[in-house]
Amino acid sequence: MSTDPTTAAAFLALHSGPGFVIPNAWDAGSARILEQVGFPAIATTSAGIAWSCGVPDGGRLDRDTMLEHVARIVAAVEVPVTADLESGYGEVGETVRGAVEAGAVGGNLEDQAGGPLFGIDEAADRIAAARAAAPAGTFVINARTDTYFGGVTGDVFAETVARATRYVEAGADCVFVPAVNDEDEIRRLAEAIPAPLNLVAGLSNLIDAPTLFSLGVKRVSVGGSLARAALSAVERAGRELLDTGTLGFLDGAVSYADLQRRFSQDGG
Repeated sequence: MSTDPTTAAAFLALHSGPGFVIPNAWDAGSARILEQVGFPAIATTSAGIAWSCGVPDGGRLDRDTMLEHVARIVAAVEVPVTADLESGYGEVGETVRGAVEAGAVGGNLEDQAGGPLFGIDEAADRIAAARAAAPAGTFVINARTDTYFGGVTGDVFAETVARATRYVEAGADCVFVPAVNDEDEIRRLAEAIPAPLNLVAGLSNLIDAPTLFSLGVKRVSVGGSLARAALSAVERAGRELLDTGTLGFLDGAVSYADLQRRFSQDGG
């Protein structure tokens, strides 16, 4: 399996429209459901995949394991899939080539690896290495900067724009800025960053997608929020079973027969 350039181009074109929501799947089943809902593209979530393996997020899964999960998600759907590649798992170029082989049309790359931000030159070099591994038009690089998570001394807005500009110059197609939740700040970022802006909703930012689009955001993802919601439902159901033995958690649940149909070879 490898990335289809036509699919990658279609995914990149979404960033030129009025804005789109991209949900984050954590396994093949969640990806199938989200595709059937009608989303034009799907992202993976490193957090959701890690949790599904029983470990915390943040680099606890090795690159090969993460890419195996990405490949399963890609194989389960027909829409474009972009992968959460965290900080690149060491050798960024090799990781991007692995994502392409898995069939992903793009990937997020963070500018930190569980500690302080990489220096801006090192971070830009990592984006350049990703671009060299997957030429423009074949793979959509979403350069993530974690400036708003803290650790930046001075003007966070200026640092974010400076980093975003360098990442775009190094080959990024779009820029991902998590943890910013002030509407005026978001509008300023969208105006100043020379590429489509991706924000995550549901983390520290509870602003709805239509509002984010009105501020100039082009891509809205949800990170591990759908996985958190699903695992929360499992926990509530388990507590009900343990505490009362009742089955109220099944109210509104999709039937066995319906899920069988959805997951059949020609389901949908």
